[in-house]
Amino acid sequence: MTSQKHIIDDKITLKEVVQRFRYWMVFFLGKWKILLIAGLLGLALGAIASVFKKPVFHAETTFVLEENDMSGLNQMSGLASLVGVNLGSLGASSGLFQGDNIMELYRSDNMLGKTLLSSFDEGNLLIDRYITFNKLDKKWQRKVNLSSMDFSIDRAAFTVKQDSVVKEIAKLIREKHLSVEKPNRKLTIIQVNVTSKDEHFAKVFNETLVENVNAFYFETKTKKTAENVSILQSQADSVRSILDESILAYASSTDRVPNPNPILQAATVEARKKQVDVQASSAVYSEIVKNLEIAKVNHRNNSPLIQIIDSPRFPLKRSEIRLVKGMVYGAIILGFFVLCYLFLRELYRLHVKTVEA
Repeated sequence: MTSQKHIIDDKITLKEVVQRFRYWMVFFLGKWKILLIAGLLGLALGAIASVFKKPVFHAETTFVLEENDMSGLNQMSGLASLVGVNLGSLGASSGLFQGDNIMELYRSDNMLGKTLLSSFDEGNLLIDRYITFNKLDKKWQRKVNLSSMDFSIDRAAFTVKQDSVVKEIAKLIREKHLSVEKPNRKLTIIQVNVTSKDEHFAKVFNETLVENVNAFYFETKTKKTAENVSILQSQADSVRSILDESILAYASSTDRVPNPNPILQAATVEARKKQVDVQASSAVYSEIVKNLEIAKVNHRNNSPLIQIIDSPRFPLKRSEIRLVKGMVYGAIILGFFVLCYLFLRELYRLHVKTVEA
């Protein structure tokens, strides 16, 4: 009744705290055999886990993402505008890979799927290695027959089930095996980490993924500037061809009237027309060549795009449960759960069964 009264009044004294502490100490000491057995069992379970649990290998690639400073080109654009040259899109850099976008590119289904379908060794793909090592053919045998699928064919010829398998494995890698992060948010250093219990798979997958993203990055980042260079080069070739024809026509008209009579001006009209054509073509060709050279400089400034700092090398970094560490953790975890069980069971006996009785 005194205990119920204190609970109702929401009050507790120091004496009751000491009494309850002594009660629980005596209670748990009385259960020392159970706790000892739990500790020994935890030691055994921890030892078993440390022996049978395979180590996890970490393949890490660290690189610097180069973000070009376009301030110099912007100043060039301002100076060029004074003489009538509009650089426009020549100095515009794509913002596709600035910031954290390239980190999401590493996690995309496209890049992961392309990497899985890349070669692991002679006659095997990375996806085949992943399926074999993780025994997915047995785990998924009720849903799909992986042994009958040939992933070496062209991706366009894949069936719906093959595409689903590739996407599902890419999802597993993204959620469980892949980590893409910046060690320091203030820097442009990015770290790609692939973890796996298969050391060779982790290394090859990491290297192939970085290579695929690097190639895609280069192609996309320079696509616009490459198109500008190609268009300007085509225009320059066309105008140069017209200029050559104009020069030839001017020379021919001059040859037809080598010594014109200064009194008769009509004889020189044709030569003057051709001369105007040559001057106009020369002016246009000069402006196009200026833009072409600026576009080439901008195109060169966009590469290299990724500078590798560290790449995975054997032996890879590994994380595993040591025997002593596993035994200690096992004893602590199992002992804690048994302690909680005894505590809750005693509380139930004191406050529920007693009231019911």
